[in-house]
Amino acid sequence: MIYDLVIVGGGPAGAMFASLLDESKSVLLIAGDGKEKTCGGLLSPDAQMLLARLGRTLPKSVLVDPQIFSVRTIDLQTGHERTYGRHYLNMSRLAFDQWMLSFVPPHVKIMRGTVHSITSHPSGFELKGRENGENVVVQARQLIGADGAGSLVRRTFFPPLETQEMVAFQQWFPAEKENLPPLYTALFDDETSPACSWTIQKEVFVLFGGIFPQENAKTRYEKQKEKLRTFGFHLQDPVKSEGCKVLWPRSKRSFQCGSQNIFLIGEAAGFISPSSFEGISYAIESALCLHQALASSQPLETYRRLTKKMRSRLLSKLIKAGVMYTPLLRSLALKSGLTSMTLQEEKDQ
Repeated sequence: MIYDLVIVGGGPAGAMFASLLDESKSVLLIAGDGKEKTCGGLLSPDAQMLLARLGRTLPKSVLVDPQIFSVRTIDLQTGHERTYGRHYLNMSRLAFDQWMLSFVPPHVKIMRGTVHSITSHPSGFELKGRENGENVVVQARQLIGADGAGSLVRRTFFPPLETQEMVAFQQWFPAEKENLPPLYTALFDDETSPACSWTIQKEVFVLFGGIFPQENAKTRYEKQKEKLRTFGFHLQDPVKSEGCKVLWPRSKRSFQCGSQNIFLIGEAAGFISPSSFEGISYAIESALCLHQALASSQPLETYRRLTKKMRSRLLSKLIKAGVMYTPLLRSLALKSGLTSMTLQEEKDQ
């Protein structure tokens, strides 16, 4: 069978796009192997608003305890720290991805498999992959790449993006061994990474993860973990380790919308915040833009136009990233206490 549309990737971008499609086209969603993504599992206010506009409300089964409304920001080199109010939702990333897929209508076929090669031919594309241990071959007239930072679709048909390729690495630790109260921390340490790290509690686990250069990423992670112990963390006996590639946008050439009959959405297109590395909101927004664009007579031009504001917002976050990831500027921001909050225990001292 030749599908009108094949969507590669069943994360938030691919699932959102597939959920919007009517029965006018034959569609296949290749949703991946179902493994949990390396992610802090926080839903940003922007993502919450996009879901609200669609009338989608998160079920309790997606959320995890505790719900935390502040972030403790620590510079591990200087020891400076501040607490800031935040309104993220703490959730299970695996449950969230499954919930997003639940909106995909029955007329969209879902393949629980992966793609390992794509070739183009005059009438479309041929994709080769595996499902349930079996080789599969799929034909498509149009191709949607929603397959994340390491996008096979993007790497097959487009030149490399002007981004810095990083590694996200994360471990899960028993929360019962931690003495600190439940909290979300944002961490900076120029000695081990030019980017950021985090800790967050999810039910009976504490997650510690971060964004690191590809070279010696695990060594950098372990060194940062040792530094964290001086701030009261134990982080002993990990029960799970996970990692993935992450894109760090650097310029307007960090994004790729697509070409004739090939479209990219989410992080496959480079749509991820260069300051916080949040990507779910941009995955959802780009999927909405592409759905609208495909209804026009010039879908690629329309998609570029519809994502222009989003791309501009991402580029504006390079300014924020410049402050966050420049040691002197970050130190000044933390010392100033601008927009930070004072905890009750600090007031009582």
